Amino acid sequence: MAAKVDFEDNEGRMVRYVRHSNGGGLVSPGARVHGGAWVAPTAYVETGARLGDRSRIGAGSWLDHDVIVGEDVLVDRNVHLGPRARVHDGARIGAGARIGSYVVVGRGARLPAGAIVPDRTVVRRSARSGRSDLGVAA
Repeated sequence: MAAKVDFEDNEGRMVRYVRHSNGGGLVSPGARVHGGAWVAPTAYVETGARLGDRSRIGAGSWLDHDVIVGEDVLVDRNVHLGPRARVHDGARIGAGARIGSYVVVGRGARLPAGAIVPDRTVVRRSARSGRSDLGVAA
């Protein structure tokens, strides 16, 4: 597997990714991924994104520009985290979920497989049930 991979983006610019040492996922040089995080070989982490310790990014998932993922987060396979989304510590995002721009996923929140979360939504963990509640950010 090549240590560096170059692609041409939709605007014709060359974009370079480097393979993360833990999992082999493709990470933009402008992203910060903790050495203790795991990124699947077919996952992408874009410029400005940050990924915390013990977090796992599944196959085919894409962390868009300026996404912040805390510690001990599970992002399952084929998930898209939109630009500037925030996923707090201990959250779980199911396979195939689509998370919009500026979404905030609260600490310990759970999103099921196939969830679609609109832009600027706040997902909170319900204190009573442990389930997640969706709310729209003001």
